Amino acid sequence: MFNLKPHQHIIFLSCLLVLCHHQKQTMKIGIVGFGPFAQFLAKTMIKQGHSITASSRSDYSEVCKHLGIASFYRDMAALFESDNDAILICTSILSLKQVVKSMPFHCLRRQTLFVDVLSVKEHPRDILLQVLPEDSDLLCTHPMFGPESGRDGWKDLAFMYDRVRIRDEALCSSFLQIFSSEGCRMLEMTCEEHDKQAARSQFITHTIGRILSEMEVESTPIDTRGFQKLVQVKETTSKHSFDLFSGLFIHNRFARQQMESLELAFEKTKQKLQERLKEEQDISMINHH
Repeated sequence: MFNLKPHQHIIFLSCLLVLCHHQKQTMKIGIVGFGPFAQFLAKTMIKQGHSITASSRSDYSEVCKHLGIASFYRDMAALFESDNDAILICTSILSLKQVVKSMPFHCLRRQTLFVDVLSVKEHPRDILLQVLPEDSDLLCTHPMFGPESGRDGWKDLAFMYDRVRIRDEALCSSFLQIFSSEGCRMLEMTCEEHDKQAARSQFITHTIGRILSEMEVESTPIDTRGFQKLVQVKETTSKHSFDLFSGLFIHNRFARQQMESLELAFEKTKQKLQERLKEEQDISMINHH
């Protein structure tokens, strides 16, 4: 068919292997729960050439058309019958248990990789391990960014993952490639370790932001840079729903410890200030006499 010299044959075959390898990377991904975060992830997946289907309680059919997603299902059974390589769970933390209970696993046509992207990790891991079919793999993940922080790309943004139950290594690697190819910092850790660290970082950040919001903190003409950062924390966390914040508290056992530590630290700080105030008042009384 082709009149190629020996060295050209090698180059041609190499190109074919690269092409075949690239083709294997494209996946059929079904997304359960198609709110703003799922839409944000889907845009990059579509850009990479993956085939996306979506299912949600709300009607996102027009959004799917705009994004170039061919199939949107209100009925989750139709999504499970769509022969997906992976099913991505993008529900809220508080609704996860109810959604998982309603999943029609009997409609699966093949071994499937289940992936969750919730902001807590032990909770979805435990629920999914109880109900997933034995031949289904489970990858628990947390992209540590969202539509705001990731709007200009995902390079150097953290992506946490735990290969909870993986037998199809190639399929799991293909999914992780979605994020590593965008330049994410890939952080493999256990779900327990994630929840410990997230309680000390993400949950504390959201808590401080909520407190500042309750205080109605606003910028002033004499803002220091430190205060500007606090206002930014308030504004960023206020964009997230209270359901997310309460989910971080209810379903991360380490968050409750952090809340207690925060309360204790506040009381200690307040006590130190009161002691210093009393010292100053005592000094003033002595000097007055």
